[in-house]
Amino acid sequence: MYHPYFGLKESPFSISVNPRYLFMSPRHRDALAHLLYGVGSGGGFILLTGEVGTGKTTINRCLLDQLPDSTDLAIVLNPALSAVELLATVCDEFEIEYPRDSLSLKRLTDALHGFLLDNHAGGRRSVLMIDEAQHLDFDVLEQIRLLTNLETNDEKLLQIILIGQPELTEKLARPELRQLNQRITARYNLQPLNREETEAYIQHRLHVAGLAAGRTLFPKRVVREIHRRTQGIPRQINLLCDRSLLGAYGRQQTHLTRRLVRSAAVEVFGVHERGILSRRTLAAALTALLASSFFIWFVWFSEAMPSTPGDKLLDLPTFETSDTADTKPQDASSAVAFTPLKNINANANTSVKTPSFLIAPSQAATWLWQLNSDAPRPAQPCAPFNVAGLRCQQDNAEVWDSVIGLNRPVVLAMQTPDKFRAETLVVGFEARAAWVMADTGIELVPLVELAQYWLGGYRYFWKAPQGWQQPLKVDDESALVAQVAGWFAELDGQSTALASDVFTERLAARIRLFQEEQNLAINGWLDQPTLMQIAILKGEVSTQASLLARAQLVWESL
Repeated sequence: MYHPYFGLKESPFSISVNPRYLFMSPRHRDALAHLLYGVGSGGGFILLTGEVGTGKTTINRCLLDQLPDSTDLAIVLNPALSAVELLATVCDEFEIEYPRDSLSLKRLTDALHGFLLDNHAGGRRSVLMIDEAQHLDFDVLEQIRLLTNLETNDEKLLQIILIGQPELTEKLARPELRQLNQRITARYNLQPLNREETEAYIQHRLHVAGLAAGRTLFPKRVVREIHRRTQGIPRQINLLCDRSLLGAYGRQQTHLTRRLVRSAAVEVFGVHERGILSRRTLAAALTALLASSFFIWFVWFSEAMPSTPGDKLLDLPTFETSDTADTKPQDASSAVAFTPLKNINANANTSVKTPSFLIAPSQAATWLWQLNSDAPRPAQPCAPFNVAGLRCQQDNAEVWDSVIGLNRPVVLAMQTPDKFRAETLVVGFEARAAWVMADTGIELVPLVELAQYWLGGYRYFWKAPQGWQQPLKVDDESALVAQVAGWFAELDGQSTALASDVFTERLAARIRLFQEEQNLAINGWLDQPTLMQIAILKGEVSTQASLLARAQLVWESL
């Protein structure tokens, strides 16, 4: 109805699946790669989960289009069946003949087994796809697991793909289903689109629908509002964009506004604005809170003040001060090396104790280098080029997980209690504490204590493979590609590697699986985090025990 008004050939945000509107975000491509890898690995289960409307059906369509002609596929769309009914449905999908007058698990399984053996002998692959698998009962899931027992000496006869909502993962984690869970060879949880992907998704559908080049219907601020309302779920994006365009058409507006989107959200999702605080309302509430807090403090302080000069003031916490203004700091050498973050009162006589693990940046730099190399420390060890085969990496983090996962010595950017710059050298982690190099020796310090001074920055050294300069991607050529492919082949027990010197899509799919297993950013590249994790698993990184021993030697050599 509205599409001619905006110069569109058709409605761009229909919720029906139209192949012409296919939009494959990086996470959709990763999901498809997981499924293709699982189907090609031969046997077992593949698990694809995701919230309602995230695009699981889109992935299924793409998978079906890329399966080879030698594949026979059975699709079960309604899994609310008994075990016998499910096997009968599978046989119907594969067009297997079976005695319909006396159904039993044994007869159906025998018929299916015979079909699978014939398929295997004829060089064909058999795949069973079950959608909405979170509705499967436990006894039905167990019967599905037993189907994977149908095998030859070399491989499974049936590949099973389970597709469902996130609660399917929770169900499979139950103890009674642990045997099935252990047979999953590839799994992927499809996440909603981020804000940038949401904008690309909207523009893609508008372009397919015929929007003129250079014309903008959804400004960036409107896209941000749409993403906030839909949480990046494609189906909800379609619903909200469609209703928003209809509202703009009704008001004869040429582009969308946030107000239009908010009104459309009420109609589509039933979400009323009264449950959401606006910035103005929130600012007013905070102002009122601060004003009332100040008033209460003022009344309390007035009552606490002495009514006569002879009265004593109310006892309040005080800072410990030195007796004289020229008292020396506890660690004069370290204090002189610190660079102040701001001007401080030179006449102040406040003395604040500095923890021993807060050391001068120059000292931390020297120790970090000595833990990683026996070569003389260069003048600029963190220069943007290789030094003695080492690369210096600097980054920021908000949680300890990012630093702990490095499995190597790391220098933390710190701040002393009196706001001076300092650093802490962490040699390793143990439980909820860290082994650090301090002026007093090697100490075990609780993470909660380090967190009081950590500014979030950190740096470390890592050794890149020879010849590696930047992330390697599909179609890149390098001897390192063959090395990594060979390592994966050995890891997976495969006789043939997924690539030689040329980076293949099959190797990229395997790397994505590895990155997901290791909680790395999933991109299918041979980038720094991936190479570092491979080095850790190959045993090319020093153990914590050896690092602590080396740290002790470094400290004793002072």
